[in-house]
Order: sequence, then C-alpha cells, then structure tokens
Amino acid sequence: MSSPNSPPSGETASPVVIGRLDDGRISGVFGPLAVGGALVLALATFVTFAGFTPIIPTPGVVLILLAGDGLIIICLMVLIGLELRRLRAARRAARAGARLHNRVVALFSLVAAIPALVTAVVAAVSVEWVINPAFMKEVGAYLSESGELSHAYRQAQCQALVREANLTASDLSQAAPLLRSDPALLTDYLTVRSHALGFTAAAIVKSDGSVMARTPGSDPKLIAKPEAGDFAAAAARQPFCGLLEGGQVFVALRPIDGIDNGFFYAARTVDSRSDQVARDAENVSAVFGNFEAHRHNIELGFATVFIMLSLTMLISAVWVGLTFANQLVGPIRRLIRATDEVASGNLYVQVPTRRSEGDLGHLGETFNKMTMELRQQRNRLTAANALNDERRAFTEAVLSGVPACVIGVDAQGRITVSNAAAVRLLCGDDPQGLVGRSVEDVFPAVAQILAQARATNQRLHQGQATWQSNGRDRLLNVRVTGDPLRGDQGSVVTLDDISELVTAQRSAAWADVARRIAHEIKNPLTPIQLSAERLKRRYGRLIVDGKDVFDQCIDTIIRQVDDIKRMVDEFSSFARMPKARPTRDDLSDCVRQALFLIRVSRQEIAIDDDLPAEPVIADFDRRLISQALTNVLKNAAEGIDALGTSAESGRIAVALTVSEGVARLSVSDNGKGFPSEDRRKLVEPYVTTRAEGTGLGLPIVIKIFEDHHGDVELLDGLRRVDGGCGARVLMSLPLRFEGESTAAPAGRQDALALSQTDRLS
Repeated sequence: MSSPNSPPSGETASPVVIGRLDDGRISGVFGPLAVGGALVLALATFVTFAGFTPIIPTPGVVLILLAGDGLIIICLMVLIGLELRRLRAARRAARAGARLHNRVVALFSLVAAIPALVTAVVAAVSVEWVINPAFMKEVGAYLSESGELSHAYRQAQCQALVREANLTASDLSQAAPLLRSDPALLTDYLTVRSHALGFTAAAIVKSDGSVMARTPGSDPKLIAKPEAGDFAAAAARQPFCGLLEGGQVFVALRPIDGIDNGFFYAARTVDSRSDQVARDAENVSAVFGNFEAHRHNIELGFATVFIMLSLTMLISAVWVGLTFANQLVGPIRRLIRATDEVASGNLYVQVPTRRSEGDLGHLGETFNKMTMELRQQRNRLTAANALNDERRAFTEAVLSGVPACVIGVDAQGRITVSNAAAVRLLCGDDPQGLVGRSVEDVFPAVAQILAQARATNQRLHQGQATWQSNGRDRLLNVRVTGDPLRGDQGSVVTLDDISELVTAQRSAAWADVARRIAHEIKNPLTPIQLSAERLKRRYGRLIVDGKDVFDQCIDTIIRQVDDIKRMVDEFSSFARMPKARPTRDDLSDCVRQALFLIRVSRQEIAIDDDLPAEPVIADFDRRLISQALTNVLKNAAEGIDALGTSAESGRIAVALTVSEGVARLSVSDNGKGFPSEDRRKLVEPYVTTRAEGTGLGLPIVIKIFEDHHGDVELLDGLRRVDGGCGARVLMSLPLRFEGESTAAPAGRQDALALSQTDRLS
C-alpha cells in the first residue's frame, strides 16, 4: 500500500503549494494610500496655518483640513482593526507562526510608535517653550538692544568721518592760494590725505556738483552728487554725514573757505560684516514685531498640526509595524507549514516565493530546492532499499539453504549475523540465538582460530575444531574470511561439518585394508585347518604317551583357526556390506525378534522394552536391521560385563517411538558407557574400548542405518548406582525410504495385513 503522501505508481505528482501570496491585499493597497494622504493633509494644514500659502486660514478652511485629517486617521484605524482581527483569528485557529506573528507585530508596533510619541512630545514642548510669552519678551529686548547698538555704531562712524573731514577742509582753506596755482599739488595732497585718514575716495566739488579734483584711481560711483540741501547744510556749518544707496559707504561734506563755492567730499566704505549685523538686527526686529502681532494664531496652528501629525505618525507607525510584521512572518509561516508537511513525510510540498521578499524569498527558493533534492534522494533510497531487500532476501535464502554454518563477527568478537544452520548447530533449542553473543562464549575454539586469522592478517584462514552436538563429537572445518563491507573491522566465519566425510574416507580406507587382509589371511587358513585335522586322524591312534597334550594342541590350532576365520569373515562383511533392499515391513516385530534372542542368551540381564502396540510399518531391509540391532544389544550386554560386577544388576532398556515420519529406536544400558571425550572416534573402524573387540560393530551399525538414510547417535544411558552413566544408542530410521521404490513380497504383505487385521479386531 502506498503512502498517502507519495505519488501513485506510474504518475508524476504535482508539488503542493503552501500559502498564498495575496494575503492582506486590501491592507496592502489602501494602507500606503491612507498613510500618504495623512501626511499630505498634515503638511497642508501646517503650511496653511503658517501663512506660507495665499490661502487664508478661515474657520471653513480649518474645518475642511481637520475633517480630512480625521477621515484619514479613521481609515488607518479601520485597517489596523482588520489586521488585529486577522491576528486574533489566526491565534485562535492555532495557525503556524501565529504566536511569532503576534510577538513581531507587538515589537515592531512598539518600536515604531515610541519614536513617534517621543517626537510629538519633544516638538510640543519645544514649540511651547519657544513661543512662551516670557521668553518672547526677553527675545524682544535682545532684538531692541541689537537695533540700538547698530544705530550707535553708525553714529560713531559718521562722527569720526565728519571730524576728519573738518580737519581736512580746514587745512585746504589755509593752503588754498597755493593749491589754486598748482592743481597737481592739490591732487597729490588729496591722495596723501586719503591714505593717511583711510578715505576710500576724496574730492573737491562745487556747489553745482562739478568735481574740481579727486584722488586718482577712486571709483567714480563713490563720488555722488550731493543734493542742494546737503550743500546748504554744509555751508551753514552743520555736520553732514550720510549713506550712499546700498548702505555700504559713509560720506561727509564740509565747505572750504579759500575756494569759492568749494566743498570737501570724503567717502569711507563701511565694514561689510558690521553693516550686515546691523541690517540683520533690524530685519529680525521687524519680523519679531510681526510674529508678536500674530502669535496666538501661530500657537493655534502649531497645536493643531502637532496633534494631527502626532496621531498620523502614531497610527501610521502602528500600520507600518503590522505591515512589516506581515511581510516578515508571512514567508516564515509558509515555511513552518511546509516544514510540518515535510516532517509528516510529504516531500512534494513547495512554498511560493517572490523577489520582493529578499532573503526570505531566497530562503523559500532554497527550501524548494531542498525538498526537491530530498524527494529525489528518497526515490533513489527507496529504489536502493528495494534492491537491497531483494539482495538480502536472496542472500538469506541462499544462507538458509546451504548446509554450512555462516556467522558474521565484528571487531569486538560479537556475532552480528548467523544463518539457520549455525543456530541449529551451536544453539540447538536456545531461544536467545547467536546474534549479540560473544564467539568466545559460544565456541572458544573458533575464537582462537579467529584470533590467529587476525594476527596473520590474511584474507583467508582455515582451521579445524571439534564441537559436541546431540551427544556426538563433530569435526568442523573453520574458514575465516575478511568482511568486505567492514574491512578490518569484521570477519565472516564458515563452519563445515566434515565428520561424515572424514568417517567415510576412513571407512573406505579401512574397507580396502580389510579386503586385502581378508584375502591374504583366508588363503592359508583352510590348509592349516585341514592339516591339523589330518594329523589328528592319522597320528591320534599311534600316539600313546602324551596323547592328551597332542589332542589339546591340535584342538587349539583348529579353534584358533576358526577364530581367525570369524575375524576374517567380519573383515569381509565390513568391506563388502550388502546393498540395502528395503521392503514394507513391521519394524516393531523386527525389534521383538532381536530382543527375544538376547533374552534367551542373556537371561541374567533385565531387559525392558517400550514398543508401540500398533505395527510400525517402514521401508527397511529386515536382515540388515536385525543384524544392526543384534550388534547393538550385544555391545550393551558386553558393556554391562565390562564393569566387573554381578551381571544380575545389569539392565537394558529398549524403546521405539514414531514422530514426524521418523522411527527412533533407543537402546540404553547401565554398563560401562561411552567415554566423555573422543566419542566420535568410536564410529571409526577398528577403534574399540574392549580388549577382545574388533572395532567393527558400531561402524557396521552406522553403515546399515546410513544406507537406510537414517542416523545413529551415541549418548549417555541409564544412571548407575555409583553415579556414572551407561551407554545409549539412538537410531533414527525414516518410515519412507527415499531411494529405489521397493515393495514387500506378496506373502510378506499378506502377513502384515493379516497381523494388522488381527490387532484391530
């Protein structure tokens, strides 16, 4: 089943767009217009009240301006109310980023409103302080004193110029006769006198305005023609001082007694800075007078402007804060929602972006690229995981099917992975399994081989170890290979059970040896036996002295030859085991017959049997199975005899069970038992623990059951009085022979059918 966030198979999913870019369109359009209109009306109100326009601030004009300002303020308040309602609705709906939006709005509104309030308060206080009547009175006094100082400065300049002009005119009157005869001397005198007294220009003029002489190089504009009244005042010895047009030059006019209708004219340029200060003082004094006349109107205009401007700035600042918060939080809210979608597994989400958002827009574009890359990586990972799952399933199937045990070991010697064969061999019925356990604890011999492999630093290292499983010693071939996925950090250990292979190789070798020995020994036995019998028949009657010794020797030879023949026959039987020819037969009946023989021959031993009442029908060779059972029962009896105690305390228990299509025959005794170590070697030919044994009994039994696709296990048997354990041989035989199809003979099948019918009836 596909995930709801994943696209359908074979289809291309279109990205899911989070959020809209047109949120707050009404506020975004009308808000700037309202703020701009408020600023324009506030400015118009100010310039109208200040008198900077030809519009007279009549009550009607004032009412119109105030109404416009109030309307704009109301519009801004409505827009702010709408924004606040949206914020409240978003907070109640627990929209993404709602709390952040509220905090940002509060912060920016506060940051924008505080400067507006501070500016309004400072401006109001400043205006109130500036137009304070007491302060204005002091300013007027200062301006009046400045005007008086300017007038006194001019009077001082004029008096100095008149005094110097009188001195010069007096000198000219005394030297008039001389100067009239030499005009050049008059010009030189004026030049020297001008330099000495600092006159800018000096001249001798007539009452009609004509110039008799003047200082050379002087500006003609500085020698202006005085008016008739000025000449009359000068002739009457009245001090005359005036300013030329522009107010930059002082002039003085004094009469000369020695020259008819002659007057001395002196001009001196005023210091520009001093004159400018005087003029500014007069202008300021005039402006201040006008201000005093309209002070109340100005106060009212400023108060109105400050109130409107303060409200406009405050409300505009709040709106700007809201707008900026919306522009800042909007992209963040979309990113939060998109991140939630990504967290839920939807990688097809996209956030809308626009260039005007700046870095936040770039962040949105980066987020979209990230989701696209994540989507592509997830698709690649999904495909790779699917491929890995297929490979892992294939590998697990291969590992579970191979008979070899495979385990993975990390650098700390802990098992990280194992197949079913390894669990069956090393754990058995242990529910903990192998994963997570230390190799040292599970199989110390393998841990030693693993340490040797890591010490030699070879990629492949082999060794052998012995493991006891189900009472049988198994020889394992251990192969250590470096894990290519972990490098030097891990290894793969393969365990191959080569017990049967080694046993088969040894059995084949011993079978060849037995065949050769039987061939070489059997040939001279018959002549020896025949010769001994002939000696006994021919010379037995002739020998009188020592006949008993002669007969005993001959009988010993014949008896030993028979023993050797028996051993040779066993060699031959082991070397040439007849092929099993299984037929459908009753296994329990075969066991009963074998028990009957041992009970008759060894009546001093207690023999218990636990056989099913119903026939156990199986495919087996009755002659070979009977031979194997007889061999096992014979070994059990000999194990009891080997204790050296009374055989009357010996006991043999035989049990036959059937489960899962396999018949299991158990023969237990309280005899000598099997050795605890190297028990596996007992199944090899010619290995025995009895002095008179040939070491071929158990190998023949195992060979017979292996030919029937069965198995033989050597376990501990019944517990003895001394605390030790006897021997137990557990033989397994499949009920169906997985080989050539065989059927019981007709007579045997009829007997089995009749036996079953009798039991059922």
